[in-house]
Amino acid sequence: QVQLVESGGGLVQPGGSLKLSCAASGSIFSVNTMGWYRQAPGKQRDMVATITSGRATKYADSVKGRFTISRDNAVNTVYLQMNSLKPEDTDVYYCNLRIGSETYGTSYWGQGTQVTVSS
Repeated sequence: QVQLVESGGGLVQPGGSLKLSCAASGSIFSVNTMGWYRQAPGKQRDMVATITSGRATKYADSVKGRFTISRDNAVNTVYLQMNSLKPEDTDVYYCNLRIGSETYGTSYWGQGTQVTVSS
């Protein structure tokens, strides 16, 4: 089993910054993809950013240039640096670890952390 523990959410004013962290433990294979997704009540969960164990990254268009995903493979932790935050970034952010392909792989999820952007 894989456990994901997120931290770093909170309340921030528009234009501010937050950094999310997600530490993975358990049966983690060295080759995996970690990422962040977000979800508002009643809406689908959308990809924010992902990073492979080889550090290839992918971002949603809405966060390009503002958010940066990174990872430390030595401690199995993924980070999301969020700058220039907007009210529309308000959501619950979920950490994801996927072993295998998008279609056939196995995904694990964190419990979610609330990010609120408001003045």
